[in-house]
Amino acid sequence: MARKKCPECKEEVRGRADKIYCSDYCRNVANNKLNRDSNALMRNINNRLRKNHRVLQELNPSDKIKVTKNKMLAAGFDFNFFTSIYTTKKGTVYYFVYDQGYLPMDDDHYLIVKRD
Repeated sequence: MARKKCPECKEEVRGRADKIYCSDYCRNVANNKLNRDSNALMRNINNRLRKNHRVLQELNPSDKIKVTKNKMLAAGFDFNFFTSIYTTKKGTVYYFVYDQGYLPMDDDHYLIVKRD
């Protein structure tokens, strides 16, 4: 029977029959290569979502507050990044970043809310 070779370093794989890599090091290297391309994009998106969540938390210490768009932008908020949209029965649209949300209002004001 032919011996299995590690796909990363081409060494002989010893141990269990279903083992793929010869060591944890080779397994980590192979998985890091596999995930490298998407990691940079995902990291940037997650960093922006974290920043937006932090800004909403800092601006809204209680459950609800009304702030200006300029105040949100000055704190570093990016309106292009949110995790979900919630539409009420009346048709009001809230944008959420995890548990923190905002509702666009008149005159460049936003109502910041916290979801229970």
